[in-house]
Amino acid sequence: MSEIKEKKVLPLGKDLGWDLQLPNLEYFFMKNKLLLSVVSGLLLAISWPTYGFPLFLFVAFVPLLWVEYQIRISSENHKLRKVFAYSYLTFLTWNSITTWWIWYATPFGMFFALIVNSLLMTLVFVFYHLLAKRTTQKLSLLFLITLWISFEKFHQNWDFSWPWLNLGNGFASYYQWVQWYEYTGIFGGTLWVWIVNAGIFSVFISYQQNKNLPYLIKQMLLQSTIVIIGIFASLYLYHSYQEKGANINALVLQPNIDPYSEKYHKTNAESAHELVALTKTAMDSTITFIIAPETSIANATEIEEFNFSAEYFILKDFINQYPKTHFLGGISFYSTQEAMMHRIPTSNYYKKGNVWYNSYNSAFLIDKTNYVPIYHKSKLVVGVEHIPYRTVVEPLLGNVMIDLGGSVATLTPQKNRDVFTAYTSNPVNAAPIICYESVYGEYVTKYVHKKADFLAIITNDGWWSTSEGHRQHLTFASLRAIENRRAIARSANTGISAVINQKGDIIKSIPYGKKGVLKEKIQLNKDFTFYTRQGDYIARISIFVMVLVLLSSVFRKRNNEQ
Repeated sequence: MSEIKEKKVLPLGKDLGWDLQLPNLEYFFMKNKLLLSVVSGLLLAISWPTYGFPLFLFVAFVPLLWVEYQIRISSENHKLRKVFAYSYLTFLTWNSITTWWIWYATPFGMFFALIVNSLLMTLVFVFYHLLAKRTTQKLSLLFLITLWISFEKFHQNWDFSWPWLNLGNGFASYYQWVQWYEYTGIFGGTLWVWIVNAGIFSVFISYQQNKNLPYLIKQMLLQSTIVIIGIFASLYLYHSYQEKGANINALVLQPNIDPYSEKYHKTNAESAHELVALTKTAMDSTITFIIAPETSIANATEIEEFNFSAEYFILKDFINQYPKTHFLGGISFYSTQEAMMHRIPTSNYYKKGNVWYNSYNSAFLIDKTNYVPIYHKSKLVVGVEHIPYRTVVEPLLGNVMIDLGGSVATLTPQKNRDVFTAYTSNPVNAAPIICYESVYGEYVTKYVHKKADFLAIITNDGWWSTSEGHRQHLTFASLRAIENRRAIARSANTGISAVINQKGDIIKSIPYGKKGVLKEKIQLNKDFTFYTRQGDYIARISIFVMVLVLLSSVFRKRNNEQ
């Protein structure tokens, strides 16, 4: 027993004359790789909005990094398999705890998202492990940081896009800590998290080799300072920022119609009547915008026929009573294709009618004129609104779209962003952002480039019941407000409707499961932030650096072999 105890403790601070002994962390870590992998996943999970505390993000990867390091320097067999297994356990733990609520919409989709997203994150660590064996610790960590950021950027722009767990989103509930997102976007948050994790891990490696306690303490204080400076710099920006621009009055509607049992069982005329009735409870002549949720007109309407539909005339007759008011809402549209030559990759075939058609999740604007601008949602939810790599998947599996109560069809996106203009004495431009699109930072800046004065997010978050899903979605909107310094009017059919100011504060909201109207002033800003102008430049730089480090390590290995 005495020999075992000697192995488990180490004398520390002998150079200072301290009589201090602490547990041998190296012994503990080497014998508990499974536990440490789970700890990393749990630390990531308890950091996440809206229940978590993001301070844990700054240490969350350290246990997993240590596991990989111990495997790498050991004489064990099957190192790559072990790194894969432990990393996968970490990321599956994180994904499961934070996004299990997808189950409410689709059990299959939840399992698919958990398995695939965890796998993608694991591959990042596997590539890091392979390169770390070839190069120095500093270069390998630089590679890991830039590779992770590159992965997050890639994950925003391919057919399986799911950026919900991008690390910069982890500060959404504590948005006061990241006011500098107006300069960096969420990739600044990801970089911040990784710099501190890599720094702490490097300190532990150095301590393992030198057993220098004063150095350990000094370096840990340095890493803490990086966190503290980031938070206090942001708090300074938060308290010193002055909101800009003139005000308009807006109404934000929350009809609170169950998307599973009610929404698609109403006629469009009935839905339009209900929207008008809800609006009347708070309407007056000072309102510039009325904002209704995503697909508040739910049953698919032929685009060319909308201006002649019952729902259009119901809304139009109401708006004609208020010449200065504009109605922005969501609708399901379709258009038929008369000839095969007009088919596009997102076209759908209606066998019963022997016709090809395009389906859209759209936003529209009705005012006193007869012109109705339309915008089609373009960031689509995998499996619900589009089939990834359809030309390959559909011939093999058929139409595997998930039915959430509406039409089961691949949606057609729109190439460019549009804004809706209210032609008042001073024209006001609203960005019609539809649901999932609000998760994408640089994507939202494209509306602002079109001179959007505020962001109108229309969504339907009732698919996820009372889970964290709709709360997380709401908090991500605060990050878009900060990045662009644009106020947000957020209308949710079932979810949380809210008005958010340019600093990310939720000024007023309607709780989940409640029907109501928000009447609030929206402050308009016409200035561009640095991030609005430059977009995800941190990600682009990271991709460049990652490639340089990769090439450097490959050529170094070849030179050593020669």
